[in-house]
Amino acid sequence: MSHSKPTAMKRRLMKKLNQNRRVPAWVMMRTNRTFTRHPHRRSWRYSKLKE
Repeated sequence: MSHSKPTAMKRRLMKKLNQNRRVPAWVMMRTNRTFTRHPHRRSWRYSKLKE
């Protein structure tokens, strides 16, 4: 990330970056694949963040 962003915005962006991950494989195995999609998944192209 660039230096010209405020630290609070960087922290919010990092949180969204960490939320944007797939469901772990062990969770899918434990729930018999009822959870295959993550509710917080976001695509950089389709949905934008309110920064």
